[in-house]
Amino acid sequence: MQHCLKFYINGAWVEPTAPNKLDVINPATEEVIGQIALGNAQDVDKAVAAAKAAFVSFSRTSRQERIALLERIGAAYKERYQEMVETISAEMGAPIWLCKAAQAAMGPAHLNTAIEVLKNYEFEERRGNITLRREPVGVCGFITPWNWPINQIACKVLPALAAGCTMVLKPSEVAPLNAAIFAEVMHAAGVPAGVFNLVNGDGAGVGTALSSHPDVDMMSFTGSTRAGILVAKAAADTVKRVAQELGGKSANIILDDADLKTAVGGGVQGMMVNSGQSCNAPSRMLVPAKLHDEAVAIAKATIANVNVGDPKMKDSTIGPVVSKVQFDKIQALIKKGIEEGATLVAGGPGLPEGIDKGYFVKPTIFANVRNDMTIAREEIFGPVLCMLPYKDDEEAIAIANDTVYGLSGYVSGSDPERVANVANRLRCGNVHVNGAGLDFHAPFGGYKQSGNGREWGEFGFEEFLEVKAVMTPANAA
Repeated sequence: MQHCLKFYINGAWVEPTAPNKLDVINPATEEVIGQIALGNAQDVDKAVAAAKAAFVSFSRTSRQERIALLERIGAAYKERYQEMVETISAEMGAPIWLCKAAQAAMGPAHLNTAIEVLKNYEFEERRGNITLRREPVGVCGFITPWNWPINQIACKVLPALAAGCTMVLKPSEVAPLNAAIFAEVMHAAGVPAGVFNLVNGDGAGVGTALSSHPDVDMMSFTGSTRAGILVAKAAADTVKRVAQELGGKSANIILDDADLKTAVGGGVQGMMVNSGQSCNAPSRMLVPAKLHDEAVAIAKATIANVNVGDPKMKDSTIGPVVSKVQFDKIQALIKKGIEEGATLVAGGPGLPEGIDKGYFVKPTIFANVRNDMTIAREEIFGPVLCMLPYKDDEEAIAIANDTVYGLSGYVSGSDPERVANVANRLRCGNVHVNGAGLDFHAPFGGYKQSGNGREWGEFGFEEFLEVKAVMTPANAA
């Protein structure tokens, strides 16, 4: 059992102002594996005050000092890597192999990107009689989710440090123990007191206090669109910068000249990764109506090889979803899909065969889905794929864009010009062509209700900078 009953504030682990504990549940076993303390507005005040005081000196550190700091963080993280892998798996349910290869690995990936950007970034440039300076935005408040916990912590904290900002982190209370290890990594690396602070809590107790705090200059939030709206409203009165990475209902358009087996099989596998708990998951597979039945057969054969099981077992493709709340939501949406007339190809409601404990969901495929069905409109956030037939490219683009979300898109086809035309007309923040994966230098973020602002690479780095124009007389030396 692991505990995190203190908060990391001003370089030390300190007692919360009021006792309020929350159990951390292993979603595979439904057993308590640890506890955290839940903070309140007074704890937030202490953390923000520490960050504000530290900003005065940290914002003036040199490029080389911050590069050296990031490198020390990388070395300290490496020492805790296996512990991070096991902790993430235990608290949010991802298989050990996925935690090792991707979940925990996102930390070093974002670290290396932040160092590379910092090494080459021009903070000052001259344009005639104007000097443009890019300076750290100030004290940042971070609220991060449970589905890719270290990914979202790292892609906020590390570029913010590189930019010279100080911060207060509120990780998800559902999967918070990895963040405690991360705080210990920061301490071991010698991050100056007050630069990085951690306060556990829920949205009402800590999230709102952080978002509305007058001494917080920027909020960066990743989570549901519903919660993102609350963060933006809480931040509005103090006119702070708000960056949000929210929900998604990403379309995966498979054109009629694509390699159908590769595109459909890859789309199914991509949807099932992390038990479907990814904001950019390709959850709506759009297939030509004339190829619909063939595509369904490929999808059904592919999903038969998706093994749901104990995250500790090497042969488990996916583990449970993160909580009973998520399990119940997904079950209700699966039942809604059946009620609204979608064709259930695989999976369905209830626990997988042979499993009687844990929040495991059957890998599920619906075919003949219409875009006005609930399962095509709402973000299910589970291992549930919707297959929608379309008649031509124009209709595919229209269906893909007919959503309140706009995070990711996927297009497969053999004609580069045609693929590019479809990709360029999708209203979303990033598009993956013919199975292309993520790039840590590509901006990550969305259109519409998928959020605003960008993370990753230089674009993510610049979210933490203000632009100042220093003007001198035209005849000045």
